[in-house]
Amino acid sequence: MMGRVSINREQVPETDTTAVSNVFIDKYMTQANDAQLKIYLYLLRMMRAGLPTSLSDLADRFNLTEKDVTRALKFWEKRGILSMEYDSDKKLSGIHVEDLSSHETVGETAPSAHTADAEDDFPEDTQAPAPVFKTPGKTDSDCSQLLFIAEQYLGRPLSVADTRSLLYIHDNLQFSDALLDYLLQYCVERGKKDFRYMERVAVRWRESGYETPEQARRGSFKYDKRIYEIMDLLGLNNLPTATEAEFVNRWICEYHMPIDIIREACARTVRATQKHRLEYADKILLNWHQAGVSRKNDIRQLDEMHEGRKKASAESAPAAGSTSAGGARNTRIHNFPERNYDFSLLEKQLVQN
Repeated sequence: MMGRVSINREQVPETDTTAVSNVFIDKYMTQANDAQLKIYLYLLRMMRAGLPTSLSDLADRFNLTEKDVTRALKFWEKRGILSMEYDSDKKLSGIHVEDLSSHETVGETAPSAHTADAEDDFPEDTQAPAPVFKTPGKTDSDCSQLLFIAEQYLGRPLSVADTRSLLYIHDNLQFSDALLDYLLQYCVERGKKDFRYMERVAVRWRESGYETPEQARRGSFKYDKRIYEIMDLLGLNNLPTATEAEFVNRWICEYHMPIDIIREACARTVRATQKHRLEYADKILLNWHQAGVSRKNDIRQLDEMHEGRKKASAESAPAAGSTSAGGARNTRIHNFPERNYDFSLLEKQLVQN
């Protein structure tokens, strides 16, 4: 981690404002993503105040990683509007913000964000810079179909930024239509509908070498925080295996259980058994799924119905040793009331056997 970094410029206007050059707005701003814009504008602000900053300060302020900040700085350095200085240990020690007054304004196109190294320019936690909308070989029909599929998953029209991001994943990261389709499904099922999140997942999959939906399906559980949370709720502290992850994915993606319902099933499982907890919780959630449970209130109603059946069954059973109308004594061994199945007991028996 580096220390404080000084920010310099030849002349600083003596006003209580942060001036942004029209050259920057006309020529450079349209090529940058959110993180890159925030970093540059904040550097202008700190330069105006004559204050130092650091990678950690910038990362904390904008909820980024230090790696993201470094990439944003390199992005602007490649475009010639700032330069960086390093000390003898090759640690960043200063940033020089260039005076843009001598730069041309309109008419000259700044380098595309992806003409430079895509790896340097693509922050992990922010939206990647946009590629050209359509690559050679991609027809209007292909693009329209791709956008249509994405809109169906997201349930809304795509913005210009969304479209660029989608095509970045498809073209620059070389996702097949099938893999991109699964990426959209994967993110939406996890409640993540913003393309910044999708890009982070896509980059991670590309770095892992996933080329098919099946490869992504088998490997992506390693990065799913929900799986780790649920394993912890069940008292399972090992790294999840693919088989264990399948249980959790089934509850979320097949049973469509909200996380609070899954937590309740895990709590009941922990109270009931020390062994085969995933199987036990799966049986509970399957029963709730079949009963149409979607809220905790549904569980309370099922519990009340279950207790009512138990009470009615107990009240309808003749007392042990009672005499029948013909004088014969009934015993428990020969007297079987109409059966009301105790699903909780069945679940325990399933696990024990």
